[in-house]
Amino acid sequence: MLRHLLPSSPFAPIVRYCWAGLGALSCCVLLTSCKPDDSPFRAENDALKKQVAKQESLLSSLQDGNKVMQQQIDLLNQELRDAKKATEAAKSETQQLTELLEAQLAQTKRMSAEAQRTAAAQAAQSLKIEDKGAQADQFPRPLPAVAKVVEEALARNGYQVKVSLRTDQKAVYVTERKVSNPASLEVAGFRNQYLIALQALPGNVTKLSVKAEFEKIAQGGRILSVSAEETAEIERRLIGEISKALEAPSKT
Repeated sequence: MLRHLLPSSPFAPIVRYCWAGLGALSCCVLLTSCKPDDSPFRAENDALKKQVAKQESLLSSLQDGNKVMQQQIDLLNQELRDAKKATEAAKSETQQLTELLEAQLAQTKRMSAEAQRTAAAQAAQSLKIEDKGAQADQFPRPLPAVAKVVEEALARNGYQVKVSLRTDQKAVYVTERKVSNPASLEVAGFRNQYLIALQALPGNVTKLSVKAEFEKIAQGGRILSVSAEETAEIERRLIGEISKALEAPSKT
């Protein structure tokens, strides 16, 4: 309209410039008044960022905890392996010691048996001296059968065997000292100990030797003199009892 009104006015350029400025200003005002409010989105983003930071911190803590736990598990596994190795080593050592002990026990038994055989043999060899002056007899019986009858006769008469040594060819019995107290002034008591030797002879014959250490005891413990014949009679009595037992049907 102004262009129509002021088509040739010298102020026309100025007027147009003013109108252009007013138009631009109006556009700026309109644009400013239409910009959206993004503050709620920023708050939500901030909250999400905080949650993410917390989750990352928690995840890091869990990872650290897992590392520590794994280290503990590895340590326990190593200790378990070490303990297993130690147990196996101890078991192996125990087995070796057991085998060594068994071998030593077997050797000890062999040595003990050998020592007993040696002692018995030495004792049997000494019979040639010990049975001097003893009463003797021979029986057509093997040594084991005669030895059994001797043991039964000693037990039947109240004599306990103190020492017993026996080999395939010889046997020795030494009894405890048997004491019988005097019954009265007129009847003396006694004490006696037997040394009995058996020796196997050819033809399944056994030689029996009996030696007695016989003493009479009066009241008060006084020892009475005993003749050699009285002692020999005591020895012959035991031989007679053994002979009678060997002749019994059950001993043949």
